[in-house]
Amino acid sequence: MGILKQLNSAPVYLICGGIIAFVAVLCVVFMVRAYRAGLAIGMDRTRMKRAITSSATFSLLPSVGILLGVIALSGSLGTPWPWLRLSVIGALHYETQVAQAAAEQVGMSTLSAAEMTPSGFATIALLMSVCIMWGMVLSVFFNKRYTRKLGAGSGNGGGGGFGDMAMTAMFIGLVSAYIGSYVGGFVSGGGMFAFAGDWTPLAVAGAACLAMAGFVYLSEKKGMAWLDSFSIAGSMIVGMAAAVAVGLVF
Repeated sequence: MGILKQLNSAPVYLICGGIIAFVAVLCVVFMVRAYRAGLAIGMDRTRMKRAITSSATFSLLPSVGILLGVIALSGSLGTPWPWLRLSVIGALHYETQVAQAAAEQVGMSTLSAAEMTPSGFATIALLMSVCIMWGMVLSVFFNKRYTRKLGAGSGNGGGGGFGDMAMTAMFIGLVSAYIGSYVGGFVSGGGMFAFAGDWTPLAVAGAACLAMAGFVYLSEKKGMAWLDSFSIAGSMIVGMAAAVAVGLVF
């Protein structure tokens, strides 16, 4: 039996599907309890129903990005594991980055089913889980203290605290590392026409960047704040379309 058949086997589906079903039930329980708590404190029933409807509606398009991530990872990790990771606690940029890094550390040239082994998958799955669990663990011990600081600092009229700046700096560094690797591949390949394969990531990044800038402009300058919920998924779709276009042209 091939590795993908094992990763897509019924027992793996049963394990991952059971965990997802458990989390889904918890979400329903908390939603019902929150709704009842809202009624208990006198919140308007119509407004709460409207909030539920709008939240469900605005979750549809952003979830397209998650679906794309599951499809992208399923070719090398099977469907159940990416489905579990991206349904419960994972993030698309995190899962793909850690999976690729772990694959390289176990000796794979790229994250693919052709080079995947049971031990390689176990290492990749373990790292994908362990590296992201600390948010939950630290929240158990420090979240109450952190929320008190947020409440104390909310009325000072200043900008974001250290946490906001650190997160922004980390994200800029992550993007810069990716863009730097794309530029390095482009330069080492001798330019656009000498090695077109390394030019594709730059085109995709540029198209996605322009799309995100358009979403931000419409959201902040044109009063279309509802577009915030669709900016990531929309930019991903634009970037994927750019990759297809570059592949067809070059």
